[in-house]
Amino acid sequence: MVALLLVAVSLGLSNFAASVGIGVSGVDARARLRVGIIFGIFETAMPILGLLAGRGLAGALGRAAHWTGAALLIATGAYALIQAVRSQRGRPDQDPAAGTGQSTRRLLITGLALSIDNLAVGFALGTFHVGLVAAAVVIGAVSVAMSLIGLELGRHLGDRAGDRGEILGGLVLIGVGAAIAAGVL
Repeated sequence: MVALLLVAVSLGLSNFAASVGIGVSGVDARARLRVGIIFGIFETAMPILGLLAGRGLAGALGRAAHWTGAALLIATGAYALIQAVRSQRGRPDQDPAAGTGQSTRRLLITGLALSIDNLAVGFALGTFHVGLVAAAVVIGAVSVAMSLIGLELGRHLGDRAGDRGEILGGLVLIGVGAAIAAGVL
């Protein structure tokens, strides 16, 4: 069980970092719930899919998935950064609630990008002889908790960043993608 908890925490670190970036732009309670649910579902499902898919398939996908996930995160962060710069250049009619983490579509892409390389982690779960239900519950709970903590930390940082919170959020997502590509996360 300790091994499963350590795996869950290591999987949740990228969610935590991305959630800080999302939270910087300011999120309401509804957006927090969406982030927690979406990230939790992806972080729970991908290792389980890896466990079920078999060693060969997930091993091949795992190598490409690492780079794909990093590229998706960098692209999502760049898109958020471009949107933030455009809105600061004179779009006062734009809804301020349409920040980095608000779009469900962007959240789905970010959730997928953060968890796609976790397919290979499913094999490690098999070596720990952990039940599928236990793995799903522990990984999901840790992922949601770390995402919510990251959002809260990001919100506090965003309050201090003021109008530049969305720019900072986009930069954080780009940084998380680069860290994943470099093998740090």
